[in-house]
Amino acid sequence: MSKDNPGGRRALGFWMCTALVVGNVIGSGIFLLPATLAPYGSISILGWVFTSLGALSLALVFARLAALVPKSGGPYAYTRAGFGDFAGFWIAWGYWIAVWSGNAAVAVAFVSYLTVFLPVLKDQLWLAGAIALATVWLATWINCRGVEEAGATQLVTAVLKLLPLIAIATLGLLWIDTENFRPFNASGESTFSALSATAALTLWSFLGLESATVPAGDVENPSRTIPRATICGTLVAATVYILGMIAVMGVVPMEELAQSNAPFSDAASAMWGSWAYYAVAVGAIVSCLGTINGFTLLQGQVPMAAARDGLFPRRFAAVSKRGVPAQALIISSILITILLVMNYSGSSGLVEIFEFIILLATLTTLVPYAFCALAELLIYFQEPARCDRRRLVGSGVIGAVAFVYAVWTVFGSGPDVVIYGIILLLLGMPVYVWLKREQAVIALGTATSDRSDR
Repeated sequence: MSKDNPGGRRALGFWMCTALVVGNVIGSGIFLLPATLAPYGSISILGWVFTSLGALSLALVFARLAALVPKSGGPYAYTRAGFGDFAGFWIAWGYWIAVWSGNAAVAVAFVSYLTVFLPVLKDQLWLAGAIALATVWLATWINCRGVEEAGATQLVTAVLKLLPLIAIATLGLLWIDTENFRPFNASGESTFSALSATAALTLWSFLGLESATVPAGDVENPSRTIPRATICGTLVAATVYILGMIAVMGVVPMEELAQSNAPFSDAASAMWGSWAYYAVAVGAIVSCLGTINGFTLLQGQVPMAAARDGLFPRRFAAVSKRGVPAQALIISSILITILLVMNYSGSSGLVEIFEFIILLATLTTLVPYAFCALAELLIYFQEPARCDRRRLVGSGVIGAVAFVYAVWTVFGSGPDVVIYGIILLLLGMPVYVWLKREQAVIALGTATSDRSDR
């Protein structure tokens, strides 16, 4: 029986964990990003390749850490093991922000594909916002019912979402017109700047590759299951992404792609007719629903793991009769509600809203990724008995590649997003101080009571 899972019930096996990775990774990103990337030109395909390599290096980092530290909390647990309490808190704070803000972005993408069936949503942003909020709270309700229900939902949606993507990523290659790949760099920026920008945007599509590491207390044989699921899920996503992006860009002209609210549906329509337009839209909608469900699971698990270690407010550690961190789930969804209301009350379109939120979510995830890239080395330095020279070299090489990639992608996020992201991260510091004060008061009260008893 695991201390992370006092009840001893382990609901997530290899297939559910792989589905959690695939479901969280292959979500809104691939379905809406072709429109976001079109202004950069076909150089964005090269950005996808670099991002896939970076994502695989991060997946290797998390696979190794999952075997080394098989605890709930994912990036938080690994950072705390390597860097200590304050870094652990800061990463839990940043990763938690990334999860719930990322969930807001997925809700935006979900509504964007609903415009295929409800065109009125393109102009009635208040209605689009209301539907996005209703979807977030539906996922919150499902997750409050239990982790097994959430895992089963994830498995079903992961299978359904892959069908239209695989069809376009394979059969769609036969409809490519090479003229649509010109110009190579349409951004007006240098090749390095354009690649950096596209890498930051495309990394959004890989956020969640660490998903199987977070609910480790509910995973069967976590030290074996989580690494396998993480690598397998990331490889599936990378293959589908690159081939799918090539097909969509090769079928839909750049200027049309940039204006599209449903780029994969537009590509399917150009290849197979109107029926395919609606069929792919349904697949995208199911995909987004699966990602919202998976991210909702994470937005409860991450703060719960930190709260159990005394590094988040205690209410986040509270679990319901079903063993679910219901309070953490509800608080996170309230914050998603605030973010969505703020964005939908403006004058920006769905693609612009999506782009800003995904960059913010990406940035606040990159900081935890950078810490995790070096956490394994620190753990080995602190506990040399657990390490041999071969593992140390492997950890150093993989960690260095993942760290450099994370820092490069922060650069590509742009100054505005970096400023907002740093502000959100810094807002966690007063919370940490308050937590330490609370712990000191409790410790002082306990010491005083002990003296009185003597």
